[in-house]
Amino acid sequence: MVFKQVLIVDPVDGEYVADLQTEDERITKIERVSGDFTCILMPGFVDVHTHGAFGVNSMTMDYEDLHRWEKELHKEGITYFLPTTVSAYAGEMNKVHEVVSNYIEKNPLTSVSGIHLEGPYINPAKKGSQNPSRIRPATTKELNSLSLEYALLITMAPEIEGFEEALPTLKKNGVVVSLGHTDAEFEDMNRAFGLGINRMTHFPNGMNTLHHREIGCVGAGLLLDMMLEMISDGIHSSPDFVKLVYKLKGPSKIILITDSIDATGLEDGKYDLGGLEVSVINGKATLKDGTIAGSTLKFSQGVRNFQEWTKCSLKELATVSSFNALKNLGIDDRGRISSGYLADFVLLDKKLDVKETVLNGHTVFKRR
Repeated sequence: MVFKQVLIVDPVDGEYVADLQTEDERITKIERVSGDFTCILMPGFVDVHTHGAFGVNSMTMDYEDLHRWEKELHKEGITYFLPTTVSAYAGEMNKVHEVVSNYIEKNPLTSVSGIHLEGPYINPAKKGSQNPSRIRPATTKELNSLSLEYALLITMAPEIEGFEEALPTLKKNGVVVSLGHTDAEFEDMNRAFGLGINRMTHFPNGMNTLHHREIGCVGAGLLLDMMLEMISDGIHSSPDFVKLVYKLKGPSKIILITDSIDATGLEDGKYDLGGLEVSVINGKATLKDGTIAGSTLKFSQGVRNFQEWTKCSLKELATVSSFNALKNLGIDDRGRISSGYLADFVLLDKKLDVKETVLNGHTVFKRR
């Protein structure tokens, strides 16, 4: 494939106009040219925290559902995503793993890359829209009963029973731990950070707030060298808060996510999230008590929101929408527009609307 006169946006090398060539699955040649550009080419978007979209629910999906979900996400410019569970019984978690593993093994060309386990080892006091009947302490026995081959990420609370005991098993299986749904004091967060955990889930949601005498979870996220997931929908955090975090932490510490549920892309109405009823009104998803229950955010809209609110550069936008998430998971052959890297990228117009999505050197979506 050849792309002429495009604005290359690389999170390391920056922005420049060039012709780009791919062969098989890789970027093989980039030649800088002069003049204006026809479109923007940046690394394919990465969503490592999504519970569903377009009527597909990660907890109840089958093979065909996952296929349909993936195709819809290609329209958003996504080339890598992790179907994300909610707090569930071991059997339910293993069923999701079976669907995902079967799908990946049968589809060598896929953006489905593993699973994010959000819970069940979290603090009930900060459960958010997680089902309290599924929340429990972590045990090595249960972890050893879980299918973890494709589990790349797990959200846990550092103050819960069994947290530290669980870490060796998770590390052995290559599962990255993210701190979330937690009521921890700063001391607990700092202890977890000292154990090598440097990531927080949908910051600052599902955790206690900042206080000048106990800076808690939000203070830990701002003070410590943490990677922070953020939902830029204007509901989970105000545009001003997103801008504040961008100013304080910088783009190298932010990972954009959607936390989307199956209602994303559909009409307002009633939906299910881990056995709890969710109402969507004007795009806002809540439980009966008003608790926010995931989002209906589409990834490309989140990208546009972040750029509008922070006025970040395109290089920084590529960093928060792709590069950081992959680097945090230890993936080093994606997330850049550079020779030798996998040809996963999204082409955007000057308004940052998706024109084309390329996965491993193959066009998987093209706007008509």
